[in-house]
Amino acid sequence: MAQKRLKRAYSVQNILDKKYTLLEWGEPWVEAFGNPENKGVWFIWGQSASGKNALIFQMIKEFSRFDRIIMKDMEESTAHTVRLAFETFNMIKVSKKLIWAPDETMEEFDERLSAHKAPRVAIINSLQYTGWTWADYLAFIKKHEEKLIVITSQADGKKPDGRLAKRIMYDASQKIFVEGFRAYSKGRYIGPKGYLEIWKEGAAHYHGTEE
Repeated sequence: MAQKRLKRAYSVQNILDKKYTLLEWGEPWVEAFGNPENKGVWFIWGQSASGKNALIFQMIKEFSRFDRIIMKDMEESTAHTVRLAFETFNMIKVSKKLIWAPDETMEEFDERLSAHKAPRVAIINSLQYTGWTWADYLAFIKKHEEKLIVITSQADGKKPDGRLAKRIMYDASQKIFVEGFRAYSKGRYIGPKGYLEIWKEGAAHYHGTEE
């Protein structure tokens, strides 16, 4: 019987010598989330009207400085609310960097993301609309392990909604909880401030910090 070949193991020095490509993003983002790698899985969750969608649009504009983005918005698709958000956040400025693909199946979205010169950043809004199992999720991120995959989720209180959402939260390299127009880093990357102010006035009103 042929001996099974073991996968490579690493020494401490191997890890110390490893080169990483980190996100070179703006100061407010570094203050909240540090300098994460430019690949992997990010998981964002929060209740309706918490500021989650506004965070996503701000994140798209920040990512557009150095990458192209594909957004699969299954919650709002091309509704009038999306147009209003495009106007509010002046998304015309990033029109050459953003692909909006709400109506494809997950299989079609996977195929688009696998194409030559496909965007390196993919945002899925939200997990509850994907129809994924845990195995589907693992297969998807394995296939696109060199890309940055941002997955949003609905929330049940302060926790992601559903068993699958909780498992993905634990698996993700970056975990962001949105509440009261603030985006809090829940690890594994945390900046010195630990949160991003999505909407200053709304956050001040919600958290009782108005002057």
